[in-house]
Amino acid sequence: MARKPAPSPSVVLVGRPNVGKSTLFNRLVGERSAIVNPLPGTTRDVLRRPVEWQGNVFELVDTGGIFGASADPLQVEVSIQGLKALKGATVVLMLVDCQQGLVPADQEVAERIRQTGLPVVLVVNKVDNSHIAKEVDEFHALGFERFSSVAAEHGLGVGDLLDEVVATLPGRKGDQAASPLDDREEISIAVVGRPNVGKSSLVNLLARADRVLVNDLAGTTRDAVDTVVKWHGRRIRLVDTAGIRRPGQVVDSGRLESVSVALARRAMRRSDVAVVMIDASDGVTKRDAAIAGEAERAGCGVILAANKWDLVKGRESGFAKQFDRQIRDGLKFADYAPIIHLSALTGHRASKLMEMVAEVDAARAGHISTGELNRFLERVTRRKPPSAGAGGREVKLQYVTQVGVKPPRFVIFSNRATSLHFSYERYLKNRLRESFNFTGSPINIQVRSSHKSTRKR
Repeated sequence: MARKPAPSPSVVLVGRPNVGKSTLFNRLVGERSAIVNPLPGTTRDVLRRPVEWQGNVFELVDTGGIFGASADPLQVEVSIQGLKALKGATVVLMLVDCQQGLVPADQEVAERIRQTGLPVVLVVNKVDNSHIAKEVDEFHALGFERFSSVAAEHGLGVGDLLDEVVATLPGRKGDQAASPLDDREEISIAVVGRPNVGKSSLVNLLARADRVLVNDLAGTTRDAVDTVVKWHGRRIRLVDTAGIRRPGQVVDSGRLESVSVALARRAMRRSDVAVVMIDASDGVTKRDAAIAGEAERAGCGVILAANKWDLVKGRESGFAKQFDRQIRDGLKFADYAPIIHLSALTGHRASKLMEMVAEVDAARAGHISTGELNRFLERVTRRKPPSAGAGGREVKLQYVTQVGVKPPRFVIFSNRATSLHFSYERYLKNRLRESFNFTGSPINIQVRSSHKSTRKR
């Protein structure tokens, strides 16, 4: 007897009336299966259609009006059928309307869904312009970790949503056939610093030493010459940049050097990790601090590499600790960045640098669950509450969620709109680094009010 094929995973659309469930259903299945009408209760039947995305097949279910009031005489029957579909779900897509903002009905739907214990992807719909996109973050208050924004009517963001759905499904193809090591996402490294600190020597060393050179890209589409190498089966893109001088020191008749400096800054913006090279024989300078600051603003991970260590390693005992203290004093804002002593000439500690790059790249992509973050927030604010704001009003940090990676970005909701004093923001960042592994990565924290008036469409 032939075995019955396993049923496809069930992805169920839910949300209060008129958030765009039927529009999104039609968009995802590629046909107008559901009637779209602004009248609540239009969708009565539980609609089911297969969806395939990147070799993964699932059944998409539109539950109609199981949430929200309706004058439909069949509302009870509609709700019963919809709740049956919800109980059989593998993943739930909860839709909200960005143009209307977060409303109490959304909170009620979220609470009902949370009680099911099912994986949930929060879908913020009607995000069809950059002005509206600024309002997306307030929906993090619902507390769901998986998040996607779309404009179902126009098809914007639908591919990213499907990627998120597939990543949430159990037994997806990505679980069954993991990518080989060589195909993992590459790490892009910008080697930056003042002129003559050894940037090109380091790139040449890493391209030669026990590694297989893949190619050199002299890019018409890239803004610098990149060298792609393999390290332990991992693709590494090395970007050798021009030396960054002080603006007053840039002297060139054809403005070529000014262009090179601009390209160095652009290279940092498109890189995962910046290796900021410091001449160990000179010590740390103000220009080194400025370059490290540029790397931090670019959002890439930062490693401070003291090059030409072969010229200073024979100095008096304790020199290395004294040198590191000088770096920390001169670059206090980058106290999260690891320091490595190396020599691009002799190859001393080149392998250690590559291990450090991999560690910083992984930390920059780290994601902390909302539950764990809120336990962290309760602990650190109990130990040290934020100071009162203007007028002596007490500031309470109520909950926190991570809204992005590369670099890690967090939104903290407070009892009123405010910004944190820089010293308290530094306190939170330091505690985040103590509690979680964010080695070498900048951290971005935003504060928002948890009380917003409902916006009208």
